[in-house]
Amino acid sequence: MSDPKKLAIKDFVYELPDERIAKFPLPERDQSKLLYYKSGTIADHTFTELPELLPADTLLVFNDTKVVQARLLFQKETGGIVEIFCLEPVKPHAEVQLAMQQTESCTWKCLVGNNKRWKSGKLYLHFEGGTITAEREAQQDGHFLISFAWEPANLTFAEVLERCGKLPLPPYLNRDLTPDDRTRYQTIYANQEGAVAAPTAGLHFTDKVMATIKAKGISTAYLTLHVGAGTFKPVKADVMEAHKMHAEQLYLTKDFIVQLLHQVQQNKPVIPVGTTSMRSLESLYWLGVKVHQQPDLPQNQLHITQWFAYETIDLPTPAEALNALLNYMANYKTDHLHASTQIIIAPGYSFRICIGLVTNFHQPESTLLLLVSALIGDNWRKVYQHAMNNNYRFLSYGDSSLLLP
Repeated sequence: MSDPKKLAIKDFVYELPDERIAKFPLPERDQSKLLYYKSGTIADHTFTELPELLPADTLLVFNDTKVVQARLLFQKETGGIVEIFCLEPVKPHAEVQLAMQQTESCTWKCLVGNNKRWKSGKLYLHFEGGTITAEREAQQDGHFLISFAWEPANLTFAEVLERCGKLPLPPYLNRDLTPDDRTRYQTIYANQEGAVAAPTAGLHFTDKVMATIKAKGISTAYLTLHVGAGTFKPVKADVMEAHKMHAEQLYLTKDFIVQLLHQVQQNKPVIPVGTTSMRSLESLYWLGVKVHQQPDLPQNQLHITQWFAYETIDLPTPAEALNALLNYMANYKTDHLHASTQIIIAPGYSFRICIGLVTNFHQPESTLLLLVSALIGDNWRKVYQHAMNNNYRFLSYGDSSLLLP
């Protein structure tokens, strides 16, 4: 087994010409190509064929996070624009679900474009029926803490962003927003507001594909992982040990864990839609490990660190871990879990829940490519070369794959 800490990111490079990056979505979501990889063999399909290709009795797991309009363009009195990009909430709530329902004022960790133009004081942004102000509190690790206040004060922060924010498209698209992006950079099942990037593997699903999945007897389930801007963070360290993985917030219901446990106990396949769903499912196992070892773990310590999965011994089975989580929830008299995860899934990782993956094609030298390699080994090169040779479209608005090792 390889040691993921010693992996060199330069070993996860492939040539990605700019013209192969899909700058816009296809007219129809489900007309994307679908590369089908199974046990070393590759075949070309259309996304509408996914239900036919999934193993019998699969539980397909979706991330129902919704991208918020997290880019705010404030105008200075002199006319210059300062862009504030909301990354994650700090106070009064650090929990995304609560922070989105906050009224009157809040503080977020943000990136600030043209910060040098913002000498001091408050910035103002007027929107239909109201105004929001921004004020810098502090600077830390390349981010700023920005306090926002708005009128009317009874609006939630989610409503304010909806009225005056802009959707944060991935930086590599390198283009302005179009009206289409408001719908096409969301999955059709997006429900829980809080992501700053879409779980893009889900962008191919349509009501028609969902109906076919149901007709085929494929079960579905939903979890929420709010995708952070760190998903686009390039790996700059030579070896992975020196790369700091971003943390993302995760929400799971008791009903979801019961459904997953039933699937696992019957030894039926669990396939996530997207790398965020995969990270969530595998993190769920490790959260179970934590509470199996520490049944009285405080709820605010439900966090999986970057290397926890590689450093822990005496491991319970997946069913035991999920049962431990259900017992933990019963002890705390709660029907949902809020946790965070920095898990890095890289070659050397042993999968506990997932047996395959529906995903798009990822950037060279990215942690997402490491995850794909953890699942299908060095065959990721074969898959990506096939996609390159057969005119597949890459990255967020690009084509899809079903990977079954």
